[in-house]
Amino acid sequence: MKNLEINGASIAPGESQEVKINVGKLASGTRIHIYANVYRSAKKGPVLLVLGGVHGDEINGVEIVRRCVSDGVFENIQKGSVIAISLLNVYGFINFSREIPYGKDVNRSFPGTVSGSLASRVARVLTKKILPHVDCGVDYHTGGDSRYNFPQIRYTKGDPQAKELALAFGAPITLAKPAISKSLRKVSRDMGLTMLVYEGGEASRFDGFSINNGINGLKRLMKHLKMIKTDIPSLPTRQFIKTTWVRAHQAGIFTWTKSSGHLITKGEPLGYINDPNGQVSHKVLSKHDGFIIGHNNAPVVRQGDALFNIGIQ
Repeated sequence: MKNLEINGASIAPGESQEVKINVGKLASGTRIHIYANVYRSAKKGPVLLVLGGVHGDEINGVEIVRRCVSDGVFENIQKGSVIAISLLNVYGFINFSREIPYGKDVNRSFPGTVSGSLASRVARVLTKKILPHVDCGVDYHTGGDSRYNFPQIRYTKGDPQAKELALAFGAPITLAKPAISKSLRKVSRDMGLTMLVYEGGEASRFDGFSINNGINGLKRLMKHLKMIKTDIPSLPTRQFIKTTWVRAHQAGIFTWTKSSGHLITKGEPLGYINDPNGQVSHKVLSKHDGFIIGHNNAPVVRQGDALFNIGIQ
């Protein structure tokens, strides 16, 4: 086995090392770095990337990776290597923002360029310095602003290896989704590696249920890859052939009566949109039999806003 060479650091088989990678600096001149914790077994095996904080306000993902590093999950792995990056988008993190300053989304900027926007430069660092060493990975996310996602693992539709790894992860929900242009999952597939996306909870809020599912799923995946031994049991997962959104047909004050994790039937009330003057109340009805995999926690909604994400079997 050869040494793993990352940004000038050389990590030999059986060694562990924190690698600091410069991605730019603030207007004050303060340099910004990504910290990659690299763990290597003395035995040859897959290289697994565990990544959080692609979106700076998606704190559950940062905490999942941070906790795995802190708790020693990646130490003494039996084969292969792990590259753990708890926080990729430092700019968004310090600004409590999904995006890089100026509204650029790192996960719509891959593979990136060294002369592009800050988002493009962050994406380029990951694409050039980390991904060439990787065989597979898990990219941790949450729902967007005010949107809660029930813990779910997503894999690229039509990729049997990705499906195998997603089922081994064993999140409560497993979804096959096309890879979005310029996303990490898309560029990973173009490079010949398998990237799973975990979604759980909502932005800027800790959710213990989602964090625990994200950690346990990773341990099951590592067991499947023969990297660790664990007694965490495999759990049944719901698989859906498609998903659809229930949207607000009126603007007003929104109150849900069904939330993520509920089985629902066609025509069932899911919530209400109320006139703020107290004169009118509109029911939000399900148009399908299915399972709520995500819901909107915003108290005020506009016409067309996404309220419930429904998985249909």
